[in-house]
Amino acid sequence: MRILIVEDDASSRIFLQKILSKYGECDVAVDGLEALEAFILSINDDKKYDLVCLDLMMPKVDGVATLKAIRDLEKQKKIQSENRVKVFITTALDDDEFVTRALELGYDLFISKPIDIKLLIKGLVKVGLVKNDDNIKS
Repeated sequence: MRILIVEDDASSRIFLQKILSKYGECDVAVDGLEALEAFILSINDDKKYDLVCLDLMMPKVDGVATLKAIRDLEKQKKIQSENRVKVFITTALDDDEFVTRALELGYDLFISKPIDIKLLIKGLVKVGLVKNDDNIKS
C-alpha cells in the first residue's frame, strides 16, 4: 500500500508514519501544496496512492482545498469512483462548515485528534486497504 501523510504538525506526522508504516510505504507532506505535488507525481508515474491521511488545517493550502484538487485530478484522469484514493481526514478542528465541505468532496473516514489508533486501523479494514488486524478488537 502507498500512503501519503499530509500533516503540518511534526509530532502528528511522526505518529501517523510510525503506525501506518506497518501497512505500507509512507510519504509525507507538510502542507497542501506539497501534498498536491506528490499526488500529481504519483498519478503521472502510475504509482497511485492508496490512502491519503489529510489534516484539515494547514498553511498554504488547507485540507478542504487539497481534497477538492485531488478529486478534480481524479476526474480529469477519468479515475472511476471505486478506484479513487481513500482519504482519511485527521483534525482537531471542530468546525462543522469545514467538515461538511470536506464530506461533500468525499472522504472515507473522519478521525478527531488525538488520533485513536484502533479507529484508524478499523478504518483501514473498513475501506478494504488491509485485512482484519487481529490486534484490534471489534
